[in-house]
Amino acid sequence: MSDIRQVLPTFPVSKYASLLPAIEQHGLTTTDLLTLHPTDIAKQTHLPLVDLRRFIAIIQISLTNDLKPQSLSLSPEKEDSLVESTEEAPETSKAQPLLTTTNAPWSACISTLDDTIDAALGGGIPTGRISEFVGESGAGKTQFLLSLCLAVQLPSPRGIEKQALYISTESGLSTARLSQMLKNHPVLQDVDFADKPSLDNILSTSLPDLESQDHILHYQLPVLLERHNIGLIILDSVAANYRAEFERQGTMGHNMAARSSDLVKLGALFRHLARKHNLAVVVANQVSDRFAPAPPISSPARLPSSWPSQPTQETPLASRSSLRGQALPHFTPSSPLPFSMPPDDDGEPPPPPALMLDHQQRWFTGWGDDPMSSHALKTPSLGIVWCTQIACRVALFKRPVYGRTRMAPPISTAPGDDYDEVEEHTSTLRTWRRWMKVVFAPHAPASGLGLQDAIEFEISAGGLKALPPRKKKTRS
Repeated sequence: MSDIRQVLPTFPVSKYASLLPAIEQHGLTTTDLLTLHPTDIAKQTHLPLVDLRRFIAIIQISLTNDLKPQSLSLSPEKEDSLVESTEEAPETSKAQPLLTTTNAPWSACISTLDDTIDAALGGGIPTGRISEFVGESGAGKTQFLLSLCLAVQLPSPRGIEKQALYISTESGLSTARLSQMLKNHPVLQDVDFADKPSLDNILSTSLPDLESQDHILHYQLPVLLERHNIGLIILDSVAANYRAEFERQGTMGHNMAARSSDLVKLGALFRHLARKHNLAVVVANQVSDRFAPAPPISSPARLPSSWPSQPTQETPLASRSSLRGQALPHFTPSSPLPFSMPPDDDGEPPPPPALMLDHQQRWFTGWGDDPMSSHALKTPSLGIVWCTQIACRVALFKRPVYGRTRMAPPISTAPGDDYDEVEEHTSTLRTWRRWMKVVFAPHAPASGLGLQDAIEFEISAGGLKALPPRKKKTRS
């Protein structure tokens, strides 16, 4: 059943009486009309394409008109006082607007307990919004989350003097690491005893599967927020249960549609709770490797590669979708090769490359924005659907640092080998270098290309510590 009457009560339904019965018969909602291609809707409903385009355009115009700010209605007494105050104000203040905006909902921020990292984040993690830390395993996502659990309990300006809720989908809350940070962090050591964070103010729970996640988040979490003074909700990680439930063989298309719907509901729930209780929602997200498509076929004798190997801007979902569900054609020297995709039924040309997801994702994933970077390309999990649900994304990177090359005997299982005769060079892993960069945020500017303006940090016993930028070596 279409929900146009509920979404747009003032919509002129009578003008489109010939279209609405077919749309309602196929159960198309307003979201479907705005997100699906008009050609696909026309094929499904057997309605004229031109009429559908006009109908969708009217819906977009109606939604835009509903989003216009309403005029501020004031009582006669307040209006007179405003007029008198403007007449008595000096000339310099007349150029300023009459109505001043209030503080933004993210004006209160939670510190990461490091001033350099807080400066890059615009003061810290804002309240009233959903923030995300994304990176590969070992990049430091959990360390950021644990630092926020302690900092939220501090008084302003580093915290908001509230409790934290740590929701885990993989491993439990590391209380031993929290105790170590409380004992060794220099900022926490200088705090008064009455204001010092405590593990008692960190609530925790685990979500082993998607069914328990939906029940706890939609029913138990709102009740918990009403009973406790919670200022921070942490979900570590947001992609674990969705990967286990939806990434299965056989029904990829149906699973992706159901997953997208669940992600939109999860984002709406977190935004509602964040605004209602003025708290910060911070999630950790995983990444996947980004692969290149198969190379183009230039001759009948050359067969296409079955699996790509070079980094590219294409998402893993697009790569899997192109390879799954269709078998490779059997090529013979006398059969022609398909070099181009068939045109659309409506005769429209394909969209320009600048509008493709593979081109635009470099600006909101955190990877691929610098074409000269040698860093391995990654793609945040859950795709663009989850990206539209969050307000802030912070990407974490890591690179190995190898020590001096040493001589070691080769690994061999053949009997009678003499290890003293043949030796090989091996590199030893000494440590890891880590960086963080702001991909997008409403309260802080985005970092530069690649790791140009990224903040390098280290993980110590006390927590996170930003490192000064290294000087580039100049050749003499």
